[in-house]
Amino acid sequence: MSIALPAAALAGPASNAVKFFYVPEVKFEADAKYRDRFTEPVTKLFEANDKARKEKPDEVSCIDFDPGLDAQDFDQKTVSKTLKLTEAVNGDTAEVTASFNLFPEGDDSKREMVWSLKKLDGKWKIADITSKTSDWTLSSLECGSSAE
Repeated sequence: MSIALPAAALAGPASNAVKFFYVPEVKFEADAKYRDRFTEPVTKLFEANDKARKEKPDEVSCIDFDPGLDAQDFDQKTVSKTLKLTEAVNGDTAEVTASFNLFPEGDDSKREMVWSLKKLDGKWKIADITSKTSDWTLSSLECGSSAE
């Protein structure tokens, strides 16, 4: 009896570092309990986000959406079912592209996210996340006092 595995399961160690944030359930990247999975430059944004939340707990902090989803709302079954990961490794750096749908229908639910990783002490750490769908990079988001 053979068991069919999704292609993402065979992608490799860099992809596994990304897959962790999507299945079996989506995890919020900025949560302090996942910090050991990240490295600079994105850790600087997380620190600024923590500081903003502490100083003004009643205000929306810098990261008010799920960066790995490029969204606030999603259907877990759809994300899990449609998730496809591809990786390109170059020495101690890698890019993992995650493609998925947020909901069972609707063209605006398609997402393509590029996760940049660095290998540190033998482990893949996430350095940044870029949304190809919405054209932003996590480490470039403004956090803290802005001119607005």
